[in-house]
Amino acid sequence: MIGQQSNMEIHDAPSVVHGRHVEVLSAIGQPAVELVVWQRCVPDQLHVWLETLELHDWPALRLLITPPDLPDALNFFLRERGLAMTPASSILVQDIQALATQYARIVGSEQIEVRLEAINHDACWKFHRDCVAARLLTTYRGPATEWVVPAHANHALQEQKAYSGPLEQLRTYDVALFKGSCAGSGSGIVHRSPAMSGCDDTRLLLCLNQPSATSPPAWAR
Repeated sequence: MIGQQSNMEIHDAPSVVHGRHVEVLSAIGQPAVELVVWQRCVPDQLHVWLETLELHDWPALRLLITPPDLPDALNFFLRERGLAMTPASSILVQDIQALATQYARIVGSEQIEVRLEAINHDACWKFHRDCVAARLLTTYRGPATEWVVPAHANHALQEQKAYSGPLEQLRTYDVALFKGSCAGSGSGIVHRSPAMSGCDDTRLLLCLNQPSATSPPAWAR
């Protein structure tokens, strides 16, 4: 997995934890923690490749899969998009598999749902809590997810576009583990997707979830 520089974890608030090492993600298992952010960098080779991708006509990829099977599925998807296998694309595939492996370990699930999609519209623009126990998000290109600290959550939910209080935003490549409303009463970090209307860029978003009744059929070789 890329970006595994070590550093001490930084606790900004009892329910939000930041860190510069992949191991910080395990903090989501603490009852009081609702959001964990792994602040990382990626190799320049991957960054340059991602910035040059034509994403506007990419179909969304959605899989129910085990992490060991991800490289085959992702490489097939990239070939279907007409992309040659390059060192940079291999870094992306390896990174997604590594994140999936970490996520599956943390949530205790053999299979996980993997979604990789290009977004050029105002998707999920409303402040909301996810109806999940825990979800992993990382933005590989474009603006990343916006969120509010729990103290301002109710105001954001009530005011929506009129909300003018403190607003946090993940950085591109940050890896975030969000607890959702299924984690317990009152749980779930309130967040939203960034506005993309009038923006020339396209987001490339990775989302990992536990299997659910709406998951696609399990991927088969």
